[in-house]
Amino acid sequence: MHAATARLRTATLSHGRGQGSQSSAPSPDHRVHVDLAYLQSLEPQGSKLRLLPRQPARSVLNGRHGSRLRGRGLDFLELRNYLPSDDVRSIDWHVTARTGVPHVRVFTEERDRPTLLVIDQRMSMFFGSRHAMKSVTAAEAAALLGFAVLAQNDRIGGIVIRDDGLDEVRPKRSRATLMRLFKHLAEANGALHAERPAPAPTSLDAILTSVSHLAKRDHLIVILSDFDVIGPRSEALLSVLCRHNNVVLAPVSDPLSESLPHDLRRVVSDGQLQATLDTSDKQVHHALQTVSDQRQEILAGWQRRFGMILAPLSAGEPALPQLRKLLGLASRGRRSSS
Repeated sequence: MHAATARLRTATLSHGRGQGSQSSAPSPDHRVHVDLAYLQSLEPQGSKLRLLPRQPARSVLNGRHGSRLRGRGLDFLELRNYLPSDDVRSIDWHVTARTGVPHVRVFTEERDRPTLLVIDQRMSMFFGSRHAMKSVTAAEAAALLGFAVLAQNDRIGGIVIRDDGLDEVRPKRSRATLMRLFKHLAEANGALHAERPAPAPTSLDAILTSVSHLAKRDHLIVILSDFDVIGPRSEALLSVLCRHNNVVLAPVSDPLSESLPHDLRRVVSDGQLQATLDTSDKQVHHALQTVSDQRQEILAGWQRRFGMILAPLSAGEPALPQLRKLLGLASRGRRSSS
């Protein structure tokens, strides 16, 4: 079974949700679609999250598997005479040898670290079996993280991935910039529907190439995607990005793919053709499970080789508690000591 099988679209979430009710609603079901107002409503929760280099001990950003969130870069401030209070490690030995007088180089920490949110809204993300569509989980997580960055007064921007292209928003320290990103995100999310014909999806190679143009160095890059179209250059592009930036891969999965049942039978469609998916067929089940397992192995291998951070998200539960857990924050029922 080819990876295209994993991009099947279904109205799974609509089953059992009052199918007899056909009255038009003024706002979308936020388990299936998000709009700009909904993304904006997440600010109170998102502004309480923190993406600063110093993370709680339980945070996925704090050094697990050899991966951690590096500190901000340093800007050269001045070259001056050595003082007794200076750290000897800051002595510039070349200048000292040339002048005969001890000199030190003084640096200041960069005032901010730009964050680039890369949000997948292709048709492969329009799937959900339990809580929400993967596209919704990615959008919610992006909105929460965007407001966290805004609260830190850092620059924020992003890329919204569609099947037919990309919407780029260059990072700026501006609420208007974040709202522009949300506008693109809401439009791309709202365009997803089960009957939509499936174009050739935007590949990870094209996505990473766009990222490299916007984030040259010292950025925090968070990619929220199901990573279903990994290209021949994806690994090389990621390697370069990780040398100069903090890269967080947030693979968004659905409970159905995490643990594929052996008794699933569904009619699925790509917008043009229909087929019956029957996982009681051992070959079908093995093929689908292999696609999921191989993708996870690829991401884990990248983490080991390039030191990037993996922050998996599930469409089977709300994004906020998952982000809080990944960031090592106390659960809502417990009082944080920070």
